[in-house]
Amino acid sequence: MASSILPPEGEVLATGWEADLDPADSIVRQAVLAHASWATDAARRIGKPWYDGATWAGGILGDRGPLTNWVVPKQPVDPASVIAEAARELPSDAPYLFVSAWPTGDLRPHGLALAGHPPLMVRFPGTVTTPPTTDLDIRQITDANGLADAERVLIDGYPFPELQPFEPGALYDPTFLEGSTVWVGYDGDTPLATATAHHAAGLTVVENVAVMPTARGRGAGATLTWTATTHHPTHPAALIASDHGQPVYTRLNYHRLERWTVWVHP
Repeated sequence: MASSILPPEGEVLATGWEADLDPADSIVRQAVLAHASWATDAARRIGKPWYDGATWAGGILGDRGPLTNWVVPKQPVDPASVIAEAARELPSDAPYLFVSAWPTGDLRPHGLALAGHPPLMVRFPGTVTTPPTTDLDIRQITDANGLADAERVLIDGYPFPELQPFEPGALYDPTFLEGSTVWVGYDGDTPLATATAHHAAGLTVVENVAVMPTARGRGAGATLTWTATTHHPTHPAALIASDHGQPVYTRLNYHRLERWTVWVHP
């Protein structure tokens, strides 16, 4: 009886991670490939170091903190081999986040420090959700001045201590808007909240959500997350959730799909 479920001899069996497989083979595959695109897109557009191969992708935007730089395995390969390749293909002394959809084992012998196992959360299109509201004026950013506002909120509101004091251009170049969409919530002319959507592999990655302390409790984070989430309304959206953000995302009908593993290369 057991042999009746075996495939014909020689048949190639898809694992779900072949380089030429449709990104939509699974929602996790879409999320992995979309995050790999997020890791490389900004660096590629601005002419900074980047790499995108069959097994991993990564990009280096700056040298003052790992949150500006990502390395993302695209297949369940030995993470040590990815780290070694990253040292050859990217500046070896650059800090970065190593963001893996798979458990990695202990990477401390390879010079990395464990940041945690945050959940990948996904919202599927067509889900009925009551949109959140805020008293801030939500504007889609189209120019360098608006990007500077978004960058200031992200660096000071998230915050990113490594990038303080704020200097425009540490994270965003005007070319960033060619691959991602950015919004800022204003109170008058004062920028107080921001979020970004990056669409790739048929999925929207929601990233860089931040709210200044003075604007918390005004629905700004939820509203901007919602704006980014629904920018491509017929496609799923995904994000790597912080502990603080998970209740907000749950109210927007995001679901915890699985835990990913994040290491820091200092």
